[in-house]
Amino acid sequence: MIVLTLILILASIAAPTYQVAIVRAREAVLRDDLYTMRKLIDEFTLDKERPPSTLDELVEAGYLRSGIPVDPFTGSNQTWRTDSEDVPIGPAQIVPGIVDVHSGSDDNSLEGTVYSTW
Repeated sequence: MIVLTLILILASIAAPTYQVAIVRAREAVLRDDLYTMRKLIDEFTLDKERPPSTLDELVEAGYLRSGIPVDPFTGSNQTWRTDSEDVPIGPAQIVPGIVDVHSGSDDNSLEGTVYSTW
């Protein structure tokens, strides 16, 4: 009985730490995915002289070879939120397209900020 009690005490201490470690890992994946997609949006815009109109266009053009990444907090690659703006390409040329991407999750991070604002 004493051994079982000690195991339960240790498990109750380890479980919250494990949950925080999982959230930190997901946050790290989200940061990396956002950095990569933002970098590829910029590269696409410079190469094609226009911003992409959708994230699927990055895949079709070969910038995202493995497809649109899965948002680690929503579990889907269709929930990414994009910011679209008119991007000046030339002296008198403005083209609308994606300029930024965010998570589709409205959950709060461990820092207290909402993932969709990252």
